[in-house]
Amino acid sequence: MATKKDEGKAEAQKAAKPAGDAAAQPDKARTDKAKADKAKGEAKRKKAGADTGFQIATAEDLKGPRKEPRLRTFYRKEVAPNLQKEFQLSNPMQVPRLQKIVLNMGLGEAVRDPKILEGAVVDLAKITGQKPILTMAKKSIATYKLREGMPIGCTVTLRRERMWEFLDRLVNIALPRVRDFRGVAAKMDGRGNYSLGLKEQIIFTEIDYDRVDKLRGMNISFVTTAPNDEQCKSLLAHLGMPFRK
Repeated sequence: MATKKDEGKAEAQKAAKPAGDAAAQPDKARTDKAKADKAKGEAKRKKAGADTGFQIATAEDLKGPRKEPRLRTFYRKEVAPNLQKEFQLSNPMQVPRLQKIVLNMGLGEAVRDPKILEGAVVDLAKITGQKPILTMAKKSIATYKLREGMPIGCTVTLRRERMWEFLDRLVNIALPRVRDFRGVAAKMDGRGNYSLGLKEQIIFTEIDYDRVDKLRGMNISFVTTAPNDEQCKSLLAHLGMPFRK
């Protein structure tokens, strides 16, 4: 037989249950909102990738195990020990290494026709696998009808895996496709960095020749930790850069 005390406990539990459900509803709403924002963000990134002609990797795509670029493995196992022995470096951290690669397209004709810039962005995105950023004019020049802040080029900075993969494709696939290729100039900047100029973007296999509206050149800068030009040249030569002899 239920007592008044038991009846009071049952009524208290019934009153507490709706309160608990009400407290759980805001948490559920926040979770649903977070999932919706995540899906919206991934859809936006994929749309941006479609505009540049390639698929941008999302957070889900990057969860899988990564394979180390073969040129980076070659540097770690072969190039670094050889450089340390060649320059008699006592500390392995003194061995010169590649920091970043910067690709730049300057488009002065974009002042007259802004659509030229769109084609350059698409080409550079296909070559590097990374969306470029626009470079703006730093000052106005009346002679060229140029105003400060106008977009006149695009640039991409590659690091880590993309940097090594791009260098691998450049020295083994792209440069041998240059017409009458006899090697690249071995002139550094005096501070352990090297810059290379290309006249055509069609040497890269990622570019579809039938869809190219205009041939465009680009500058490629290799930034290293080498303290002088000698170590920088030796590093790039070991990595396969075909310097002219």
